[in-house]
Amino acid sequence: MDVTPAGAAPEDESNLVVAAVRALRGACAGSEGAALTLSKRIPSGAGLGGGSSDAAAALVGLNQLWGCALSRKALEKIGVGVGADVPFCVRGGTAGARGAGERLSPLIVKQPLWWVIAMPPGSLSTADVYRRFDELGGPVSAEADAHDLADALARGDLERVGATLRNDLTEAALSLDPALSAMPSVMRDAGALGEVMSGSGPAWCGLARDESHAEEIASAVRAQVDRVWVARSLDRGAKIIER
Repeated sequence: MDVTPAGAAPEDESNLVVAAVRALRGACAGSEGAALTLSKRIPSGAGLGGGSSDAAAALVGLNQLWGCALSRKALEKIGVGVGADVPFCVRGGTAGARGAGERLSPLIVKQPLWWVIAMPPGSLSTADVYRRFDELGGPVSAEADAHDLADALARGDLERVGATLRNDLTEAALSLDPALSAMPSVMRDAGALGEVMSGSGPAWCGLARDESHAEEIASAVRAQVDRVWVARSLDRGAKIIER
């Protein structure tokens, strides 16, 4: 296997693509070699799941290329050994995750969601954020919060979706990078319906009513943050060919 990464992406198993391919080879007797080129468009260290989605793409693509004929569930099981977010990225769409990320339940979403994603300067180590979270001793969102968000998504109540957004890692991330504390007000002042830190940070996401509203928010946020994108949620993931 030969992996040619872009930028500063590592070439050993700390690169989740490398870890995913090796894990798949162990589960697919007929696997052959592969030459992979990794072009990073999602910033590393942003908390946006770029590494996990790269690993998921490698699993899905090589499962077909090598003729492994593994089911989506089998790929998800392999993925959880690579990273907690990989099974979610293999499945795609909108889902609730429990356990280490392997217990996924699809969620009903009435309409695609439009987001503004802002990437402040710097990056955060996921391990450092979780370590700090443990030191702080929580908090952990209640089960009722998740049910309320799921209900709001199913009803298409965007105002309630925005009000329900929460990330338990926020306090830990802010303690490591206090400059991030400005991001909630940046999003709110730009007109977002709600805002939340993505993953372990430092990227921040603001919810919009629709595409035009997202573009308006993005324009306002760009006055304070250099890297800003508009994104729409996907209703499903890659098709898995099962034989």
